[in-house]
Amino acid sequence: MFDHLLLPIDGSPTSELALDKALGIAQAFGSKVSVVYVVDPYPFTGVGADFVFGQDQYLRAAKAEASKALGAARHKFEAAGITASCSLAEARVVWRGILEAAESARADLIVMGSHGRNPVERLVLGSVAQRVVSNAKLPVLVVRG
Repeated sequence: MFDHLLLPIDGSPTSELALDKALGIAQAFGSKVSVVYVVDPYPFTGVGADFVFGQDQYLRAAKAEASKALGAARHKFEAAGITASCSLAEARVVWRGILEAAESARADLIVMGSHGRNPVERLVLGSVAQRVVSNAKLPVLVVRG
């Protein structure tokens, strides 16, 4: 039924729950799995040398965190006998990066976690899952914590 899953992760507990769900689906259907961690390379707005230094530190830390989360995901899939391709993507808007990764992988299902923010938090922080669901041209399974 599902030949290729895209699993966007961010290292959060809900991302881990989505990984478990994707693992179960991949086992049930013999699906290929692509895991992606999308980093926004420009999360700050500012000017001057302090901004550039802060940006460089942020990117190093974000890529290190992504590498750790991708390695853990790869290990979990391999332990279950499933080969998962894992990649780090950079996108100015995370939800667009997820959709681009899904298109590039030719995925037929996105499995992702949602942090379950309240309406005020969503207004301030946004909802990546909500944007993915609203803009995806393929099914999206949203896993809640």
